Amino acid sequence: MDISTLRHSCSHVMAEAVKRLWPETKLAIGPSIEDGFYYDFDKKEPFTNEDLLSIEKEMQKVIAQDEPFLRQELSKTEAIELFKKMKEDYKVELIRDLPNETVSIYKTGDVFLDLCRGPHVKATGEIKFFKLLSVAGAYWHGIETNPMLQRIYGTCFNTQKELDEYLNSLEEAKLRDHRKLGPQLGIFDIYHEQAGAGLVFYYPKGAILRTIIEDYEKREHLKRGYQMVITPHIMDVALWKTSGHYDYYKENMYFSSVEGREVVLKPMNCPGHILIYKSKSRSYRDLPLRFFELGTVYRREKAGVLHGLLRVRGFTQDDAHIFCLPEQLRDEIKKIIDFVFETMKVFGFEQWGIELSTRPEKYIGSPEDWQKATEALEDALKEKGLPYEINHGDGAFYGPKIDIKLKDALKRSWQCATIQCDFALPKRFGLAYVDVEGKEKQPIMLHRVLLGSLERFIGALIEHYKGELPLWLSPVQVLLIPVKESAVVYAQKVKEELEANLIRVDIDARNETLDKRIRSAELDKIPYCLILGEREAKQGQVSVRKKGRGDMGAILLDKFIGELVNQIKEHK
Repeated sequence: MDISTLRHSCSHVMAEAVKRLWPETKLAIGPSIEDGFYYDFDKKEPFTNEDLLSIEKEMQKVIAQDEPFLRQELSKTEAIELFKKMKEDYKVELIRDLPNETVSIYKTGDVFLDLCRGPHVKATGEIKFFKLLSVAGAYWHGIETNPMLQRIYGTCFNTQKELDEYLNSLEEAKLRDHRKLGPQLGIFDIYHEQAGAGLVFYYPKGAILRTIIEDYEKREHLKRGYQMVITPHIMDVALWKTSGHYDYYKENMYFSSVEGREVVLKPMNCPGHILIYKSKSRSYRDLPLRFFELGTVYRREKAGVLHGLLRVRGFTQDDAHIFCLPEQLRDEIKKIIDFVFETMKVFGFEQWGIELSTRPEKYIGSPEDWQKATEALEDALKEKGLPYEINHGDGAFYGPKIDIKLKDALKRSWQCATIQCDFALPKRFGLAYVDVEGKEKQPIMLHRVLLGSLERFIGALIEHYKGELPLWLSPVQVLLIPVKESAVVYAQKVKEELEANLIRVDIDARNETLDKRIRSAELDKIPYCLILGEREAKQGQVSVRKKGRGDMGAILLDKFIGELVNQIKEHK
């Protein structure tokens, strides 16, 4: 059975159950979504966890009655009058906004009616394996000035096995939640009340992790012919009017005033890179020109969409812009794709999905240029033999894009890498190069990120590895545990030797039992513990405990260092 149809039908059953239990509740919308369904309700009292159990029991009654889903078509006028009588204000508003002169409604049981285009399963008895999951707030139409509704999320599957597997994955996801693990592991936190929502504070361990990622990226970009640039955080509003961001993106931008001039806290890095390109004349021999910046940007995100590191108001992108000749375009796109996959494998991601997003309703540039840009991206994917899906109308306002979404250990998708092909901004800024005949031509511009937002990527890493980062990424790679006070001097010597080999190390010399200190290291998810006593000091050895494997025995310090250095070099 089509899973989307099943889930949408289940959302209707949930709505019927809610109306049975609380007849005064008003209905909004109830679509199927990727992993289930939801329905928005206008109810005075908040839904509780006990209410969800009551709704499930009532849904079971509806399902047991095996009520058929009966479709009926009405004129808009008839439908408006019907739902007015039912006091379903949200349905009336929806009907008025529909373009068609006829609308469809579905009836189940004796009295329950809902506005819907369908399709549905034949009868409620076909819905067997479902679970209500949570309640959240949701503004009507997503607009903050509209009423706040209550959204009940649920899921539904064709078999009990699929439902059980999904519910187990949700429990596993809770254990991996970076919003809990990040502060617990001393990586980051967000001080909503004191500093403001959506602003990240990296603790020392988090700063180390981020520095490791940034240093890796800098090395790899320089190896591939990118040039490092740095652009200002605040720029004049005129720049953003030229780029089109003012007209198409201003609701997400922070504005201020400096000496009577309006300025913008940058939401993007591209206009800054364009100005660097324009700083001198360019020849066709200079192209492709690749600028790279770990650029921090700021976006006005609504409080309701902020989510740990995944959606914040200030974040850093591994942003690059490539200015190239038309004949270089496809090769540059393919090189970026290769760079993305190589990078993801290094960080331990082996699966992904690809979408090609096309021209949105609101855009800049000519349709002809959009067609060329889309074909270039699509041809590159085809030449690489990569499967992809078309995401109609979801391109940036200045160009189509390829989105490469990572899949983590739980097979969840994370948006990271993006490649955008842009003919429009070079034209708006008057970019040019001198061709072989001495004539001025317009370059093509590629916008791209590999990891995307470093904040989001770090959140993905934490959840993918359940906080147990691989050795090369671990903020503390080795913890030294001197058994007695007499071993502290040797521990200090071992620490110096490890640090000389660029191994990140700490000492736990607390007056606690050995077992308690080992347990503490386990909770901190440190890859290696070295137990140090008088015997190890005399023989120049270390007793090794590896996370997840326990006691590995004693080994000469030099040999341990050599093995660790090799693992780190191989990004293990």
